[in-house]
Formats: sequence, structure tokens, C-alpha cells
Amino acid sequence: MARTLTVRHESLPLARPFAISRGVKTAADVVVVEIRDGDIVGRAECVPYPRYSETVESVMLEIESIEWEIEAGANLARINEVMGSGAARNAIDCALWDFQAKAEGTTVAELLGIEDVQPEITAETIGIGSAAEMGLRAAELRSAPLLKIKLDAEDVKLRLGAVRIGAPESRLIVDPNEGWTVPFIAEHAEYLVEIGVEMLEQPVPANDDAGLVGFESPVPICADESIHTSEDLDRLKDRYDMINIKLDKTGGLSEALRVKEKALDMGFEIMVGCMVGSSLAMAPAVLIAQGAKIVDLDGPLLLKEDRENGIDFADGMIRPASPTLWG
Repeated sequence: MARTLTVRHESLPLARPFAISRGVKTAADVVVVEIRDGDIVGRAECVPYPRYSETVESVMLEIESIEWEIEAGANLARINEVMGSGAARNAIDCALWDFQAKAEGTTVAELLGIEDVQPEITAETIGIGSAAEMGLRAAELRSAPLLKIKLDAEDVKLRLGAVRIGAPESRLIVDPNEGWTVPFIAEHAEYLVEIGVEMLEQPVPANDDAGLVGFESPVPICADESIHTSEDLDRLKDRYDMINIKLDKTGGLSEALRVKEKALDMGFEIMVGCMVGSSLAMAPAVLIAQGAKIVDLDGPLLLKEDRENGIDFADGMIRPASPTLWG
């Protein structure tokens, strides 16, 4: 038999509209890759992201352009050499990891030397809405150990106050998606500490974060849009306390492993996040999430319906994926 590569677009409806500072989503548009050789099938999912100038069409074209390499037997090293970081390489890289594990009759965790993949607490996300809407959603999620609150620069105290009333015991992290400024952080810092916010995720624009150098924030600041690959880390050392590893930014599990290792060596705390996608997209990220300070892999919980054999998210925890799904 010979390898074949297939790629397809799927639109996964969300359970409810999901708003962040850049807009509103009603569906997760994902790209699924399958690499097949006889009965062995490796698959993976990526999420094209307009913030990084990606569309479903551009990602599918990039994947299709590498089809001949895959069918000729290209391995992980070759793919990471000829493809740049981003969603397209993520799908190919993670599908190859899945394919290799199945071909060798093992798991990706075992290939990586991870003996026992543990459940991790994952954030559950509340999108932007009115203070009343966000407070009501927080009350629905009040048993969640960790809540991630999407905000813009409007009604910050009012919205966070409503969330805290709705979920008085939950830990809180806040994600303004590049919608704030350094003076705005300074203005709200005392309140953020008072209400128990543990981390700010990319509060300022990635291309305008120099103001964080020398800024002493009482709330730890995490890089998201500012960090894609291990090459970005040196620039971020004096600006951020934590970095958010997402496989759709790193271009797959292979580079995510390098990012995590280098970041830890440099003294960064680790967050592992996701785009809005199914359990197939979360499965490889669970391996990176082992021991992370903050895990934010609740993408499937935002969907109307997850994939068959989806990940178990009971009690605010994300558990390892079934090998029938991935890995």
C-alpha cells in the first residue's frame, strides 16, 4: 500500500454565539487531515485563524501543496523543515504523530516518554456580553474550578463584578484579546487583584507590547498572540511572566514541545490554550498541558456537539483522549 492524504473542511456549530473583543463566532470552521496507509490512519484537526491571515481555503491549499511529500513518506522532521508554523503544519504534524503511534502499535504519549498522562483542570470560558449575561453564565458555571473571562475595554468592573457574584469560588483569568493598553491595566490593576484575577492573557496588542518592559503588573501577564514559536521567546523575556502555547500557532506538537522546553528553561510559566475546535484538536494539546500552570482547552465545551469518542471534561477537568480519537 501507499500513503494517501485527504483534507476536508468542517463547520461545527457552537452551542451559543461566542464573543471576544474582535468579533462573534457562531461556528468553528476547522480543517481535518487524514494520512492513510492500508488500515493505518493518522488524523488531526486545525483551526484557521483570521488574526494570523489564515482562512479555510488558504490552509487547505497549503496542506494540499505538501501532498506529494506526505505520499512520498515525509516524516515529522521533513514536514517541520519545509512548512512554516501555523494551522496547516499543525494538522499535518499531529496527523503524522497519530499515524506513527498507530503504525508502531503504541501511543504518542509513550513515544514522548510520558508514562502516565494525568487529568488537568481546564478553564471554562465566558464570552463577552452584558454584565447581566456574563453574571448569569458565571452562575451556570459556578462549580467550575477555573473561569476564563473574555473582555474588551468596556464595563470591566461591572462585568467582572457580575461574574464574581455568579461564581464566588471559581478562580478567574481574564483575556482582553489585545484590547487594552498598559495605562488601562495600571488603572484597573488594584480592582483586578481585589476581585481575584490570577492572570491577564495578552491584554495589549502583540505588535505594541514594548510598553510592558519595566511595567510591574500586580497580576501576571501571559503572552498569547505575541508567541508562536521558540524563536519568539527571547524577545518576550522582559515583557511577560507566562506564555500561552497553542498548537495552531506553533504549527504542531513537535514545535510545541520545543517551545515548552525552552520557555521553562528561561523561567516562563506555561499556559496551554486552544482555538475553538473539537476534541480532535485538543487531544495532542493535553500532552503539552501536563504540569502547565494554566490549561485552557475547553474548545469542545463551546460546541453544540463534539466528535464521537470525545474527551471527558467532567468536574472542570480535561482527561486524556481515547486512542480511538487520537494518539
